Amino acid sequence: MDVTLLIIQAVLFIFPAYCANATPVLAGGGTKIDFGKNFIDGKRLFGNNKTFRGFFFGWLVGLSVGLVECYFVPANIFSLPILFAVLTPFGALLGDLTAAFLKRRLDIAPGGLFPIVDQIDFVIGAIIFSLPLLLIDWKIAVTILLITPPIHLFTNFCAYKLKLKKHPW
Repeated sequence: MDVTLLIIQAVLFIFPAYCANATPVLAGGGTKIDFGKNFIDGKRLFGNNKTFRGFFFGWLVGLSVGLVECYFVPANIFSLPILFAVLTPFGALLGDLTAAFLKRRLDIAPGGLFPIVDQIDFVIGAIIFSLPLLLIDWKIAVTILLITPPIHLFTNFCAYKLKLKKHPW
């Protein structure tokens, strides 16, 4: 497979998840997903940064991007079913929530750095939720895992400079 085509397929596949993961910060606030409750270890489930408004805004943005891709991406690059637009952003957001849960267990504050996990949690969630659709092979999945950390770090740094995030990671 041509490397350029592989990278294009990887970016097209994961772009709705990227958008879903990046946009909750724009609409955050409101009711916390964990309702301020603690887990059995006495620590918050997810923390103050995870809200229903942010989650559903991120999912709607990811869904919209996915639907646009389903309509406009040429079939010779990918044949994307509408279920792809629903599942990948949802999986990305659940992957991010899973990492937030782990961070609370490890006493990492909301917004605190959890190297590598912070860069790929949402991607792993998106890939797992897309598996029943049989859309990607291992080469695309590995490419996604390789290109995501530098892209994620760059976009987070930009969000930090725009004062959308408190930390550059």
